[in-house]
Amino acid sequence: MGMFLNSSAPFQNYKSTAGSAFFVDKSPMIGELIPFLGTEQRYFCITRPRRFGKSVMANMLAAFFQKTPDGAALFGRLAIAKNRHYPEHLNRHDVIYIDFSRLPRDCDSYDQYIHRIQNGINQDLAEAFPASRVDVDGSVWDNLQAACDYKKSPFLFVMDEWDAIFHKDFITEKDQKRYLQFLRDLLKGQPYVELAYMTGVLPIAKYSSGSELNMFVEYDMATKVKFSEYFGFSDAEVDRLFETYLEQTPNSRITREELALWYDGYHTAAGERVYNPRSVACALTDNQISNYWTSSGPYDEIFYYVRNNVEDVREDLALMVTGEPVEIKLQGYAATAPELETKNQIFSAMVVYGLLTYEDGAVSIPNRELMDRFDELLLSNKSLGYVHALAKESERMLKATLSGDTETMCRILKFAHDTESPILSYNSEAELSALVNLVYLAARDKYRVEREDKAGEGYVDFIFYPERKGTDALILELKVNSTPDEAIRQIKEKNYALRLKGKLGEAPKYTGKILAVGISYDKKTKEHACKIEAL
Repeated sequence: MGMFLNSSAPFQNYKSTAGSAFFVDKSPMIGELIPFLGTEQRYFCITRPRRFGKSVMANMLAAFFQKTPDGAALFGRLAIAKNRHYPEHLNRHDVIYIDFSRLPRDCDSYDQYIHRIQNGINQDLAEAFPASRVDVDGSVWDNLQAACDYKKSPFLFVMDEWDAIFHKDFITEKDQKRYLQFLRDLLKGQPYVELAYMTGVLPIAKYSSGSELNMFVEYDMATKVKFSEYFGFSDAEVDRLFETYLEQTPNSRITREELALWYDGYHTAAGERVYNPRSVACALTDNQISNYWTSSGPYDEIFYYVRNNVEDVREDLALMVTGEPVEIKLQGYAATAPELETKNQIFSAMVVYGLLTYEDGAVSIPNRELMDRFDELLLSNKSLGYVHALAKESERMLKATLSGDTETMCRILKFAHDTESPILSYNSEAELSALVNLVYLAARDKYRVEREDKAGEGYVDFIFYPERKGTDALILELKVNSTPDEAIRQIKEKNYALRLKGKLGEAPKYTGKILAVGISYDKKTKEHACKIEAL
């Protein structure tokens, strides 16, 4: 085994993954690739946000196909073992595995970076096939062809994080072109390529204006159905993981509903909802809900994408934070643009990087884990102007509500209305609802806020479920051209409090104080009115 040829690294990595308590078997993907071995359609590029299982799948493919003595012990218990081609291909191929995120020591130039790969492959070939015409100082593609001719069989390429090099400070525009040319010379039309499987975050086919890598077919999450079930966790898969968690975890602290709230919400082109796999596995392992996927990047990571056109996207950000989707024209390759300037470019790039999800022509914030980061952006970044100002007022709004200070509540709502934002036109209760969600933004530190939640005999506008002991629960109803008394009456008559008290025969979900909050807006007088009653 060499550093790149039949490397032990992917086998050991996948063995560790498969041995974990919260492992999900995605091995049927191997069976989907087998028919393409040696065909013209043998070039695959899978793009997904970071931490969505790309490296796990790359390790799996290399571990399955490459020549290693103990693959049966690993794959014999997985679903792929039932495939009729299993014995024909298990550990029968010479695999070149390249993790493009790996750098040589003290690397500060493209030449150092690429020489490590070329020299490493050449050295592996020379050691594995000493009687072939491999020249360790020659070009890697010539040596691969020489080795292929000698052993009379081609190579299978598995390449992870193809785009990692584009994020390095020492890479110039000229280096990028050289890198694309290297990949072209290595792979395009080469008879020694039995299969080329590549992963990354960024799209590959249009990274350059030329046709260097146009032999690849790309499969992203937003627009391509094929392979969508192999990246991310489905509801059924999380159900099984949760059962394992309950069986193996003393004093379990996580509910199934919390996993969905925090980590579900991404959409595939097939119309399926998927969970962030890293976050689910980490939460179940730690027995704690937390920001696992976003923990390495604060709100600045989101602001990076919107900084060039804050004015054009701030209302849309506010709408998404209130739970509303925003329509866009998805531009899958916008993530590669030198500057993100238009709304479509900005939000398309955020879909590529997993900060937003895309479905039916619109983008939205997928789950609580990401929502926390967007909340932080609105509360912390003054360049968002009045949207930031409204978010900051949310701290006072919650305090006023809990203390029954309806006068302050009305003043804050008037301030919000006077910002003259397009989202505050109040043509419907939905727009009033968006505003109210924004001015209660800070409440999410203490509450799980649900909109249009099924409660009692109907649907309530908002329920604020306390996440800290000693915090009052809130049921909030909105009315346009009516009164807050009518809102309170509806809360009582439709028994919305049942949502907090639980079903008959069940332990109550909440036993503390429940406040009914009515908010109305009169289009003629332009006035807000508020009322609060304990239920």
